Amino acid sequence: MRLTTLLLILFIAVPATAIDAPVPAPPPVPGSAYFLMDFQSGQVIASKNPDQRTEPASITKLMTAYIAFSAIANGTLALDEQVTVSNKAYRAEGSRMFIEERKRVAVEDLLQGMIIQSGNDASIALAEHIAGSEETFAELMNQYAERLGLTGTSYENSTGLPGETHLSTPHDIAMLTAALIREFPDYYRWYSHREYTYNGITQHNRNTLLWRDDSVDGVKTGHTDSAGYCLVASAHRDGTRLISVVMGTSSQKARADATQALLNYGFRFYETHSLYDAGVPITSAKVWKGDNREVQLGVRDQIYVTIPRGHYESLRAEMDLKSIIVAPVTPDSKVGMIRVSLGDKEITSSALYPLEPVAAGSIFRRAIDEVMLWFE
Repeated sequence: MRLTTLLLILFIAVPATAIDAPVPAPPPVPGSAYFLMDFQSGQVIASKNPDQRTEPASITKLMTAYIAFSAIANGTLALDEQVTVSNKAYRAEGSRMFIEERKRVAVEDLLQGMIIQSGNDASIALAEHIAGSEETFAELMNQYAERLGLTGTSYENSTGLPGETHLSTPHDIAMLTAALIREFPDYYRWYSHREYTYNGITQHNRNTLLWRDDSVDGVKTGHTDSAGYCLVASAHRDGTRLISVVMGTSSQKARADATQALLNYGFRFYETHSLYDAGVPITSAKVWKGDNREVQLGVRDQIYVTIPRGHYESLRAEMDLKSIIVAPVTPDSKVGMIRVSLGDKEITSSALYPLEPVAAGSIFRRAIDEVMLWFE
């Protein structure tokens, strides 16, 4: 593809900040691995062993919920649908919401019992109801993991109980969390609930940051003897949402303190900007042999960047466009790339597409442009 490069300097109205403000190293985290990212841009702010495969413990239930939410969205499951509790679900090990064998429980109750109370019994009941058995549901979990690009993740069960190949990574957990928040905002709100009562028993959410930090609205704790204490959290402050994953700490307090330190660090020293909106013209390009002489170009998905505070004026964008665009042109015709850099480092890129189709021009127009193209 023949390309021509255009340099575009970004000018976006943002509050004035100091230029080249210093950014310290991330705070020490007393765990085996961690990951901190911006939700909108997907950019990594800080990490340690982000691809280390480790036991996710009850953080597993994020995928169980994601599949249940997907089933509700596609109409194969309903919140008021009744689930008959099996003996296996009733006798689940570990944390429970205390459902009773052979009793019928609404899907909505099971979801809240799993999300807020971390009920293994609720997880198994949902898995069996959706897929017939927990083993089959685990196969479904792995299919969803592959679809979401979670290359370091494999599941054996719906609860997070230890298994030889039941593993995930901080990076994958953050990606799954982002997908859950993005695709199911109406159900994500349950992750901010501090307690839930079922069968006359009230249990508190194990995510103690919900009491400590009003900006935290989720997400999930995990613990087994072999996995240690783990926490994936999300917080929203001043229009910015961060996702933090901390694995393998020694106590509930350690995982909460480490997560709070990471979130505070991210919000204090980084900022996220929306640079280009989806479907809004960024530039235009000449079209040969078309019924229009030019076409407006833009991106399909909004472009966000996360950068150190005070470095906005160091941002630059370059557009690499096809040097010759010949009609017919459709909105699916990729005609170039836009690349955003901070200093000498590229931080994000996106394909450029026509914002409207351009049909082939008249015979006369095509003939004239054919001759003109000989001189290009």
